[in-house]
Amino acid sequence: MPTIEDVATRAAVSKSTVSRAFSRPDSVRADTRDRVLAVARELGYTPSRAARPLAGRRTGSIGLFVPDIANPFFPPIIKSVQAQARRADLGVFVADSDEHAEDEFAIIRSMAGQVDGLLMASPRMSDKAVRDILGIVPTVLISRDVEGAPAAVLPDDTGLRQAVEHLVALGHERIIYLAGPEDSYSNAARRSALRAAASRLGADLTEMGPFRPAFEAGARAAALVAAQHATAIVAYNDLVALGLMSRLPEFGLTAGKDIAVIGIDDIWLAPMAQPPLTSVRFPGATAGTVAVRLLTDMIEQSGKYSPKRYTVPTELIVRATTRPNPSTRALPVSTAITP
Repeated sequence: MPTIEDVATRAAVSKSTVSRAFSRPDSVRADTRDRVLAVARELGYTPSRAARPLAGRRTGSIGLFVPDIANPFFPPIIKSVQAQARRADLGVFVADSDEHAEDEFAIIRSMAGQVDGLLMASPRMSDKAVRDILGIVPTVLISRDVEGAPAAVLPDDTGLRQAVEHLVALGHERIIYLAGPEDSYSNAARRSALRAAASRLGADLTEMGPFRPAFEAGARAAALVAAQHATAIVAYNDLVALGLMSRLPEFGLTAGKDIAVIGIDDIWLAPMAQPPLTSVRFPGATAGTVAVRLLTDMIEQSGKYSPKRYTVPTELIVRATTRPNPSTRALPVSTAITP
């Protein structure tokens, strides 16, 4: 196994610098820290417990990062992580960046030095930054794909494919996607899945945005949507969809009657909306449970990274915001939706 001496020699620094790069990264110059972490990854070096704040023993806690605790998509993940962690006799520290992607790395890096393991849900940071965190503490990603990084849950494309098939079956040939943040992995994955489904079915997919994943952003999009004379919308998430629906009446439009609206995530607010929102369901609670199980296995193996990557099925939940396009003759839904 590579030692701290090996890393120090290869990186041309002292052993204390290597130790501080892992335990107190803010105290090391950025270029030096990046070089040390890169060498550690190359050699497969994992810092000992002595390099962490509670030398010689575990902290008995794990960290969970989410972009925005107030986003209704994340509480089910947080609750399931806490429940599963309690079963493993672990405490959970939760942090968010309030959707400020530029602050993510500093927040997560600070947390990483104080816990036995780390879960990162939908982080926006670069692949390189994710790998730097991997070099500090056992880490599992949720709803993010980085080569070489363990991923507890990766959503499949089934639900998004069903969404496009559903709209086409209802006679909607022109679909607008209200895109999420440009630096969001989820946005890129959703855009790709929607484009592939639209191309296969001969539908026209137009992208508008980017928009923040917030209710207010969807409300601002309403005027743009109305100007496009669109008949079908797929929003980056349910919050954007609900914000859009709140202002459509100002332009003489009603979701489900004049325009079809589909959200993504199926948060608890979706079935309570008026009209109830059609949405692509992502099982967040399952994500949290699986993530903790994988992370605790890694911790018990002293940080050894597991190649396991789990994918969960997504599905379209049809409610009242999708109806046949009044200007065209819709196909029978059963002829267009695949099982």
